[in-house]
Amino acid sequence: MNRFKKIYSQGTISMIEIWVDTETGVNYIFRRDGNAGGFTVLLDKEGKPVITQ
Repeated sequence: MNRFKKIYSQGTISMIEIWVDTETGVNYIFRRDGNAGGFTVLLDKEGKPVITQ
């Protein structure tokens, strides 16, 4: 039930959030603008997933 934890949030109508999968440590970014939004893996500059220990 609590697999994902929000660690960052900015904005209200146009919003960005960063979520961490507590089982794998993989970071995800959620972007919403009005009624549209998307959720995807957060990548570092080398194209690898950002992992939080």
